[in-house]
Amino acid sequence: MTSFLRSWLSGAPEQTAPTLTLSAPEITTISPPDSDDDGEATERENNDEPPAFPALHSAQRANPGIPKILSDTQLMPPPPAPAWRCGSPAWRARPVKKRDKVALAPGHSPLDWAKLKSSGEDLRGVDTLRRIPPSVLKTHNKRDDAWSAFNGKVYNITPYLAFHPGGERELMRVAGRDGTKLFALTHAWVNVEFMLDTCLLDS
Repeated sequence: MTSFLRSWLSGAPEQTAPTLTLSAPEITTISPPDSDDDGEATERENNDEPPAFPALHSAQRANPGIPKILSDTQLMPPPPAPAWRCGSPAWRARPVKKRDKVALAPGHSPLDWAKLKSSGEDLRGVDTLRRIPPSVLKTHNKRDDAWSAFNGKVYNITPYLAFHPGGERELMRVAGRDGTKLFALTHAWVNVEFMLDTCLLDS
């Protein structure tokens, strides 16, 4: 191959490669020699009978004893009854204080509160945000002027009183003071910062 490439690159006349002629190979068939078998072994191998189980020379057959059936006293004892079925004090359910919800006036549903929040109406009641000390917070504890603190932020809860699902009376329990603990005990899953964001007074 190398000499062919050298001659081709140097411009020497090209040598022609010899052509090979292939002939088709002959196929010879070889048949197996005749056997003296009359076919009985093949018939025995193809029968549909299952093999012996356990196998004839297995350990299971070596011990021909009948399995022993255990009595009730020899069986493993049942597991103990769960503690909640025995009346254990650890599993006794604590009484749940029923949360009373009040019937809200028409137009005071959570959706109505969301609509009021997004309306652009001033729900703060103050012109500017400022730091509100506890002494000022205490003075705003009336139904027509209620402020409360949640998670360190002071909110004007007066516009929300009529929308509170637990009623105005429950919400007035935290008017003029920090209501974080009572809020967490009653409904910790509610996001107070989102719900009262338009009522924020504290900077």
